[in-house]
Amino acid sequence: METSFIDASASIGADTSIGNLAVIGKNVVIGAGCVIGHHVVIHDDTVLGDNIRVDDQTVIGKEPMRAANSATTSDQKLPPCRIGNDCIIGTGTVIYRGSDLGLRVMVADLATVRENVTIGDFTIVGRGAAIENFCTIGRYCKLETNVYITAYSELADRVFVAPCVATSNDNYVGRTEKRFDNYKGVIAEKGARIGVNATILPGKRIGADSLVAAGALVTKDAPPKRIFARTPARDFGPVPEEQLLENQNWPE
Repeated sequence: METSFIDASASIGADTSIGNLAVIGKNVVIGAGCVIGHHVVIHDDTVLGDNIRVDDQTVIGKEPMRAANSATTSDQKLPPCRIGNDCIIGTGTVIYRGSDLGLRVMVADLATVRENVTIGDFTIVGRGAAIENFCTIGRYCKLETNVYITAYSELADRVFVAPCVATSNDNYVGRTEKRFDNYKGVIAEKGARIGVNATILPGKRIGADSLVAAGALVTKDAPPKRIFARTPARDFGPVPEEQLLENQNWPE
């Protein structure tokens, strides 16, 4: 008895398994050696590489919804969602059409990755994290549980974001027409670290290898290799030499 729907135009690689009540849409490509869980929905045109694990009740390639008064979601023809080889996608995760995940990315349970998002190789997106639209996330990043990355943000390679960090992109807090010309997310340069429960205001730049302490409120740019702490955050001196990215002996 057929337990899943797989469109006739879909391509399924060798040794790939598909769970019960999955739905595989038109022109979907799934590589070899993948494990697709129960109740998974993979929308039209999505491309999955080899050896990918997609856990139960996950949705991949979802078209975005657009509210009548949305400031950051537009009507556009999006490219297919693409997920690279050896990725792991957790239970209940939603990954939108127009997103592109590199090699060996892990997106944990209940996370959301919006359209027009690029995630670099080896990056981890934690449980319940949300990456909004028009974001670029680098390689080897770690976005931990319940992190919120606002639209129009840029995170370079090796950025670490601790649990429950919040970012924002609207200095006008939803008021005045001027806000539509001034949306700007957070920029975190290579090796920047942001501690648990920190809040980053719109358009702020976290310098390379700088450290934002737990609970800090960042209201101005943080220079490279400096520690920023308290509310509002201020400079507390240099990051210790042994903590600098250049001294970790990690691969590029």
